[in-house]
Amino acid sequence: MQHRFSTAERTLLDSANARVFFDGVFTRPKLNHPEGVAIGPDGRIWAGTDAGDIFRISPDGQNHEVAYQLGGFALGLAFDGSRALFVCDLERACVLRVDLATGTVAQWSHPALRIPNFPVVDRASGQLFVSDSHDPGRAGPGIFAFDLETGDSTLWLDAPLQFANGLAMREDERAVYVAETFARRVSRVAINDDGTAGPPEPFATDLDGLPDGLAFDAVGNLVVGCYEPSRLLRIPAQGGTGEVLIEDVTAHVLCHPTNIAFAGDRLFAANLGRWHITAIDMDIGAPALWEFNQ
Repeated sequence: MQHRFSTAERTLLDSANARVFFDGVFTRPKLNHPEGVAIGPDGRIWAGTDAGDIFRISPDGQNHEVAYQLGGFALGLAFDGSRALFVCDLERACVLRVDLATGTVAQWSHPALRIPNFPVVDRASGQLFVSDSHDPGRAGPGIFAFDLETGDSTLWLDAPLQFANGLAMREDERAVYVAETFARRVSRVAINDDGTAGPPEPFATDLDGLPDGLAFDAVGNLVVGCYEPSRLLRIPAQGGTGEVLIEDVTAHVLCHPTNIAFAGDRLFAANLGRWHITAIDMDIGAPALWEFNQ
């Protein structure tokens, strides 16, 4: 029997471009239901688990170690250059800052922060933006900002978002893009000259899937990891509905993909539905994010 790997009429990439890069089903501890994935300044692929274990995987996928055991439930990951790793912790409703030189862990929070989902570092403003999914059943604020030096926090975007999820910023543009999962859209939030947030504006709507993770490629297209169905979308630089980039209806190689991270011509995807990281050979790549935050 021939397997169908896509329900779309066409996909931009062949299903053979995706493969299991690292399988953590038999590791100890297991790579249980990874949500976050990021490329570190060491060139390794970092991923978090539902028990707060932070894996560090070699670029060829053959070796790994558990860099930190933070507890909680690790969601999105982001690097502040070679200075720090930020981890959104669902269980403790905070952001963990791990000093990469000393291993010291600090908890950053805000009284109104409920479901910290994804962090993005903005060195230009000296801030860490963090999405708050708030509540799966009702819209709420929003996006929080933390001072990268002090950890001081504020509710940066006080606007109702429908399950704010992945965040992304495009090079040479002063704006934050946020996936609103249950609205099936991505919104653009301008950063005003004084650092405050502009009103959310639709960038991509009526998406063919539930958007989760976001990443811009080198020419300004937005790649979107969809939790359901198990597919990635590509949104053109000017916005719109986009096209299906790659899909796996068997939910084996891609299984509820969440966060995504570029490393040159490869894109890595975390799979919340399984125990592995997927590598995808891309036609358009991008540098790893930490390189923009040196």
